[in-house]
This record gives sequence, structure tokens and C-alpha cells, in this order.
Amino acid sequence: MNSPFTSYKDTIQAGDLVLIWISRDNIKPITITPNENFNTRYGIFPHNDIIGKPYGSQIATKTSNNKFGFIHILQPTPELWTLSLPHRTQIVYTFDASYILGRLDCGPTTRVLEAGTGSASLSHSFARSVGKLFTYEFHQVRYEQALQEFKEHGLIATNEKNVNNSTNSSRVVITHRDVCKNGFQINPLEDTTSLNEQSLPSLNLNADCVFLDLPAPWEAIHHLDAPGVLNNHEQVNICCFSPCIEQVDKTIEALEKYGWTDIEMVEIQGKQFESRRQMVRKLDDALERLRDLKRRKQEGAERRKRLNEKLASNGIATTSTSTSTKEIDVEKRPYTSKIEFNPFGKGFRIKEGDPNYQWKQVSKIESEIKSHTSYLTFAHKIFPEYNIRDEQLVTNLITEATNKLNTLGEKISKRGIKKQQQQRRDEKVESKKENTVAVQEQND
Repeated sequence: MNSPFTSYKDTIQAGDLVLIWISRDNIKPITITPNENFNTRYGIFPHNDIIGKPYGSQIATKTSNNKFGFIHILQPTPELWTLSLPHRTQIVYTFDASYILGRLDCGPTTRVLEAGTGSASLSHSFARSVGKLFTYEFHQVRYEQALQEFKEHGLIATNEKNVNNSTNSSRVVITHRDVCKNGFQINPLEDTTSLNEQSLPSLNLNADCVFLDLPAPWEAIHHLDAPGVLNNHEQVNICCFSPCIEQVDKTIEALEKYGWTDIEMVEIQGKQFESRRQMVRKLDDALERLRDLKRRKQEGAERRKRLNEKLASNGIATTSTSTSTKEIDVEKRPYTSKIEFNPFGKGFRIKEGDPNYQWKQVSKIESEIKSHTSYLTFAHKIFPEYNIRDEQLVTNLITEATNKLNTLGEKISKRGIKKQQQQRRDEKVESKKENTVAVQEQND
């Protein structure tokens, strides 16, 4: 089964997981099922009308009051899933997730340990970008919910047999375990895990990256030194996700104690920018608008004055309310035409980008930065056996490089000598020609 989070296709088919974009803050995940309907306050959308349409299509329906409602059908991505997933715990949002994957140097062959599956927001980003993800959740209910999600999304194969081959097995392995007490080693014969009993009893994780989203990550760091957990032949990177600065302080102490270096704490704060077009407002247009308002005000005052004079000439007091002004032959109210242009757009429904008006591109920024999510603590570790310098290998490389340079220098020197010899021969030939010309001139 191909996962919609790791592969792409153009057409919506029955059984596909899709995301219904109702509004910017309202995205619903559904599975397309023939003969079923998706109900919203904008109308009813049959699944049969969605099947066969390309992803990104706008689906419209007519409501009972003869109006139209519409939705958009989108293919799932980790970024969109973060906006639509059911929250079981606090989640890692996209602006944190993108920075984490970049700093951990994740790639198609990377093997990642994630402690604290939670709502599996970051797990989907890891599953798309890395070769293998080992994720741990200590809460039984959250483990079962995350396991069911991974299976429905095609991230866990139903017949997992070879965990070390990422092409023939699932991308994600989820295990129910408290890593702070029991560590990271997986025993499929004893642990509650997505691996079946046909897997090997002992499993080398050989992780290149570690992500800890735990209340007390400092209690799990020493378990990373267990044999087979980390890749001893590469630099291993770690990120700890902690909401409180006190947690960061204790985490740094543990990282330093167990040999992690280049420790750095980062806080990501996100702001959204909205790009739109704004009508150009010129000073001359504003002045003309003020003149128009003043002119209309004066016309209204003159009409009221004439009305009062007419009422007084007929012997009716201006403050009397017993007689309707409709029964009096007075000057009719003149028709006032609407102005054709308002530089401030008031009183009109003008579509953005209307070619009858002049526009400029502007950007709108949020007034406040999004609230704090967590602190990100990064570090890396190089194991001693990987850091040992092979002096013999270094000597051989230097000798080989020196020989290549000497050979190249000899070739350059020979080319230079040949070039000098050719120049001398050319000079002799040119000298003979000049002497011959001089002798001929003397004879003439």
C-alpha cells in the first residue's frame, strides 16, 4: 500500500484519504467511500462527485436557498495533516518541524529515534523525509490510536518482516514503552510493538538522529549509550523539545555528562505574512471626495431652508408634526446620482484587482508573534572509535597526493621547456628573414 504522505498521484479514487479544505482554519480528513456524503453548513457533498476528480479540485453544491457552497479536495501532506489532525497531546507545528529536520540533517537513508509519539504530527514529517523511524509512546491509548493511524496512512506494513530493509518494509516502527525507565532497545518477542514475532529477537537500531519530546528527557539520554542504539560510525545528532527553561537546564547537564558536544538552544517564533493588493489612494482624489461631501452638505442645507420657507408661507409651524409633508405642495427632492469613484472604497463592492482602478502590492503582518511552543536543544556526538585517526591511512593519502603533484609539476615543466625551445626557433627564423630582406635592399 502506497502512503499518500510519501507518494503522489493526480486523481482521487475510492478508499483514498483526502483533506477537505473548508476554510483556512477548518480542514477535515475523510476517507472517500462510494455512496456516502460529506455534510457541512455550506451544503451536502456526495463522495461520488469527488471520485475521479483531480486533487486540488473545487467541488460546488447548491443549497436549499438557491446559493452555492464549495470545498476543495487536497492530497494529504505532513504540513496539512498538522492543521487537521485530532489533538491527543501538544503537537509540533510546521515552523518547528521544518527547522528540526534541517538541523538534524535528515535524509533518505537516515534512521531516527523519536521518543514521545503523542499526536504523531512530527512523526509524519519524519516518515516522509527519512529512511526509517522508530517512535516510542508510553501511554497505552495514545499508542493504539497512533498505531491505527499509521496503518490507515500506509506508513506501517501489515506483514513487517525485515526492519533493516526500508524498501521492503514499513517506514515507521512504533513501540509502547517508557524509554526513561526501559531504554530504546526493541525486543519484538516481549515488547508491544508494530513489529511481528517473525522479526529477529535482537534488533540493532543504528540511529543517526534522536528526537526527545519527553517531560524529563535527561532521564533517557544515558540509555542512548546502550549497544546497537546509535550509529557508532557517523556523527549522531539530537534534539530535545522542552516547554520550560528548567527542563532545558537539566537536559544540558545530562548531555554534557554523557559526551554530547556543540550544545545549542533555539526558540522558534512564527509570524504570518499575508500578501494582497490595495487600491492606490492619491491626495487629489481625497480632496475631490471632500469637496463632493461639502457640496452635498450645502445642497441639503439649501433644500431644508426652502422647505421651511414653503411651510411658513402656508402658515404651518416648522415644528408641527400633525400635518404630513406629503400633503403639502413643496419642492420635490432632486435625484442625487452616486459618485463614480471613491478613493477609499467606501460604499462600493469593488473586487480586488479591478482593472478600472489602480492597485499596489502590499503585505499584512500579524500584530503579535504566536505564543511560545517549546525550546529546541540541539547537540551532536562523535564516538571514540569513529574519531580515532588512522595514521597509516593518512600517510598513504599524503604520499599519493604528493606523487600526483610531483607528476603534474614535471608535466608542466616539460611543457614549459618545449614552449621556450619553440620560441627560440621562431626567433631564429624571424631573424633570418630580416637579414635576407636587408641584403636585398643593399643590392638594390
